[in-house]
Amino acid sequence: QVQLVESGGGLVQAGGSLRLSCAASGSIFSINAMGWYRQAPGKQRELVAAITSGGSTNYADSVKGRFTISRDNAKNTVYLQMNSLKPEDTAVYYCNAPRVVTTIIGYDYWGQGTQVTVSS
Repeated sequence: QVQLVESGGGLVQAGGSLRLSCAASGSIFSINAMGWYRQAPGKQRELVAAITSGGSTNYADSVKGRFTISRDNAKNTVYLQMNSLKPEDTAVYYCNAPRVVTTIIGYDYWGQGTQVTVSS
């Protein structure tokens, strides 16, 4: 069974930095894309950043130039380095793996979420 476990959230002042990690566990053969989403109170969940197994990335316009997504394929781990944080970045951040190959192909795995709070 595949599990995604996030870590690294917390409380930070505006302008500060945080680094989120998401480790996938299980008998994993390969993971295609991985991504970070966030959901603020009263808002829909939105894509923050995504990365393919080959390292291609895309970002939401609101975080371009401030956030960097990266991954370690050998560790089945994806990271989100968040710099110059703003109060509007406050949200629960979720890790997502849309397609994971084990002995079967499984789809749409999510982590439990990690809270990021940016104070002004």
